[in-house]
Amino acid sequence: MKIAVIGAHGKAGNLIAQEAIKRGHDVTAIVRKKHNDNFENVIEKDLMDLNKEDLAGFDAVANAVSAWTEDTFFIHTDGISHLAHLLEGTDTKLLMVGGAGTLYINKEHSLQLMDKPNFPEELKPLGRTLRANLERIRSFSNLQWTYVSPAYELDFDGPETGKYIIGGEEFFTNDKDKSYISYADYAKAFVDIIENDYVRRRVSVIGA
Repeated sequence: MKIAVIGAHGKAGNLIAQEAIKRGHDVTAIVRKKHNDNFENVIEKDLMDLNKEDLAGFDAVANAVSAWTEDTFFIHTDGISHLAHLLEGTDTKLLMVGGAGTLYINKEHSLQLMDKPNFPEELKPLGRTLRANLERIRSFSNLQWTYVSPAYELDFDGPETGKYIIGGEEFFTNDKDKSYISYADYAKAFVDIIENDYVRRRVSVIGA
């Protein structure tokens, strides 16, 4: 497959790109500035400056851009609209690295993890932005989108085990009652999702 990874210098983006390369996929890193890395194919552009020609011919585009401050939150909302307008009506899959806070905690899907009283106050602004991000991506009827939420505890220093569970839209835990996954295992699961048919679905991933 021909795969573009936007934000390929970030924690999740880099691991997703490297995992896809390991599996023999043709990977293009889309980054704001080139670093000294081993990517053979690089597009040096801001997400908002990408055009249809930049993304033409890819089987999948993975959006792994992160934004943690209120002045950059627009990249989660305006950014997803920009990418959707570039890709709608094509066969290219658009996959989004999402957040755990938007996972549902009731069967009616009226409450999300971030609505729990003990959800960290400092994460609520980002949670609200990612909620808007998910709603925005769902609104495009002619887009091959997939939204991939990690476990509540996403650990950059955790080991790569190759053991994980791909679930649906509801928050769940493993048999140890944990919602945990390492970045390395999240990246492996993410590439599994790229390779398979999870189109027009939000999925979640936790460590087994």
